[in-house]
Amino acid sequence: MCFDVLSAVRFPTDRPQACNALRSRAGRHLLRWPRDARAAAVLLLLIVLALAAMGPSRAADQGTVEIASKTGVHVFSVELAATDDQRARGLMHRKRLPEGHGMLFDFSPGQEVSMWMQNTLIPLDMIFIRADGRIHRIVENTEPMSTRIISSGGPVHAVLEVNAGTARKLGIAPGDIVSHPIFRKR
Repeated sequence: MCFDVLSAVRFPTDRPQACNALRSRAGRHLLRWPRDARAAAVLLLLIVLALAAMGPSRAADQGTVEIASKTGVHVFSVELAATDDQRARGLMHRKRLPEGHGMLFDFSPGQEVSMWMQNTLIPLDMIFIRADGRIHRIVENTEPMSTRIISSGGPVHAVLEVNAGTARKLGIAPGDIVSHPIFRKR
């Protein structure tokens, strides 16, 4: 019995010349594999490798944010963007954001922040939040794919991005209190 390690094929002979001839035919058979199938296999391998490379950097911590406004307490399920890579990617390339969800960008320590909507496909409300958890400024209904700079207008600790129209619909306004572990209690 002869065994080819590369193709994992057993050949029913003990003669070395016969083994070599069988291996050669098996190798030619693999080379005759349809070109489309080979291309599909290579493409599948590249996709798997790309997803493996993107996976960990795409993931963000999940949590909840509560906003206490004059109309009540509003709870959002959020992804926390705390690393440079997560903040740079943000909500780019997403086709939708479920209602009641958002992304909380942590910019600690407090600083002047500039955002934009490049490669962001959905309109958003940007809620700029100071270190004490008070809302400093809200920019409503930002324009998808825009490179216009959106400034915090002062030092902030975080930015909460939610679907456009959410702030107005829920009565969220500057001065309202946002609760999340990243904000200091005073």
